[in-house]
Amino acid sequence: MNSCLYIVGTPIGNLKDITLRAIDALKSVDLIACEDTRRTKILLDRYSIKKPTTSYHKFNIKSKTKYLTGQLKLGKNIALVSDSGMPGISDPGQELIQVAAQAGIKIEVVPGPSAAISALSVSGIGTGRFVFEGFLPTGTADRKKRLQALAKEGRTVILYEAPHRLLKTLTNLYDNLGDRYICIARELTKKFEEQIRGSVSEMIDKFVKVKPRGEFVIVIEGKEELEERGEIEVKRLRGEEVKKLMGDLIGEGVSKSRVVKILAKRLNVPKNQLYRETLNI
Repeated sequence: MNSCLYIVGTPIGNLKDITLRAIDALKSVDLIACEDTRRTKILLDRYSIKKPTTSYHKFNIKSKTKYLTGQLKLGKNIALVSDSGMPGISDPGQELIQVAAQAGIKIEVVPGPSAAISALSVSGIGTGRFVFEGFLPTGTADRKKRLQALAKEGRTVILYEAPHRLLKTLTNLYDNLGDRYICIARELTKKFEEQIRGSVSEMIDKFVKVKPRGEFVIVIEGKEELEERGEIEVKRLRGEEVKKLMGDLIGEGVSKSRVVKILAKRLNVPKNQLYRETLNI
């Protein structure tokens, strides 16, 4: 087989973000498989790319994977694109890529923008180690299980979310991960791009007042960064302030565990950092 499946990254908003290599690849193939042919047509028209397209989305994955694999085996070159970003990353593509790889078909990647990486890079949160979770499960039990696992995750966490579920997700994060520091990136590379940073509770307050619009990426500090920030915060307050607050509460008969819970919420620092301080009182 001399055919090739090209995995082509496309802009996540600003059409100028397409690469020269992506344009060349789209112009050279026999067929372009698109998540939404109407959305891709806007990009193709912008760069005068006149190639046949076919839909490839979550509702026709099985039949279209078979069809596209058949075309590749006949020697056709095919480009796979999603509505934005890299195919297969919270978008259709994984199934076709797996089948093509198993069939020994040549696969080439033409890298492009990624909303997850773009949001992480501007978040101001640790970029050294991170985990991409995509969209959380919609079912209550599955969602809670995933969030409880993420509460223990040491690395920075990246989520995608739709506007109509944003407040619910923020509330779920507060209930399961606590009042973490997060960055919410909205409409990346588009006209109304916005990056908002602060605690989860601050984000809830904001979006109760302002209706969420656009597509969102949520970057959340991991447990390791949370604990490191907590140590720094406790050291900064360690002087008389923390000890006085603890001493006053303990003097009033409040248990040490309750003191830790109260101050952790008030100071927005991990409980274990404060517990160590109570041992000195």
